[in-house]
Amino acid sequence: LPDGIDMSAVEKAVSNSFEDINPEVPANTRAIVVVYKGQLIYEKYADGFTINTPQLGWSMTKSVTNILYGILSKSGRINIDDPAPVSEWQQDERKGITTDQLLRMSSGLYWEEVYSNVSTATNMLYKYADMGQFALSQKAKVTPETEWYYSSGTTNILSKIIRENIGEEAYYDFAQDELFYKLGIKSAIIEPDASGTFVGSSYMWASARDWARLGLLYLNEGNWYGNQIVTPEWVQYTVTPTASAPRGEYGSQWWLNAGEKGNESNRLLPNVPTDMYMMDGYEGQRVFVVPSSDLVVVRLGQNKRGGFDHDAFLSSIIQSIKR
Repeated sequence: LPDGIDMSAVEKAVSNSFEDINPEVPANTRAIVVVYKGQLIYEKYADGFTINTPQLGWSMTKSVTNILYGILSKSGRINIDDPAPVSEWQQDERKGITTDQLLRMSSGLYWEEVYSNVSTATNMLYKYADMGQFALSQKAKVTPETEWYYSSGTTNILSKIIRENIGEEAYYDFAQDELFYKLGIKSAIIEPDASGTFVGSSYMWASARDWARLGLLYLNEGNWYGNQIVTPEWVQYTVTPTASAPRGEYGSQWWLNAGEKGNESNRLLPNVPTDMYMMDGYEGQRVFVVPSSDLVVVRLGQNKRGGFDHDAFLSSIIQSIKR
């Protein structure tokens, strides 16, 4: 193990995250993996879950979509600063929307990311065979880059663009060949919608260890044992706050902890360093990357919003290690 680790403190922090300290708010943690200085130092699983159990990442899938765009960008197959290649937009005000604006959730397209009632998000996921097509049919609401609005529909537009960029023959092997295989990831599955396009917003499964590999890839600036999967510049682009995100909370399909400009204390996890960034999925799925601590932490579970204290959990892990 790397020097300077208080393993008893790490074990306590992890074990506490499996305990129902408040009976009214069950922990429901299913898996935790802690990787420090590139080494797996601790992991724990709930009954019924193992190192090989694929678990649904929900919106953590969006961050994987970002990695696929990094691969396309590195090979020159797409320029994110160009208008998005969506033929249906070329004759109206949407024609100037760039791929970068889609990646940053600042395209200005109308969307309702609401799950408590019928909305564009629920219609897309449960009523439409071609989710990306439904999402790209939405009208412009505001001028691009003037408003940041989290949108699963936007990511499924991006996923549809990947399919059209790659072509039918290579599409279904693309993520496996260009990403998962190279990282030694064997458990990953991205489910397609009924039209055959991968649901890049929501439906990727992987084991906790394999989710950790994806976080470690970005901690290592896109390099995996000498193989540059995406460029360091792409990782830097990814973790640069979107200008219209009010708390510096979003980059390119990854959540950030940068904080409000001029008031960084107003950030998602106030007890965690500002350089932390993360994959974030429904019901408490997280892959945390903390460059200043050389740390990747995966936490998978099932919680209502606010039902798990990610700030306290991650800060306790950070305090258990020393650089």
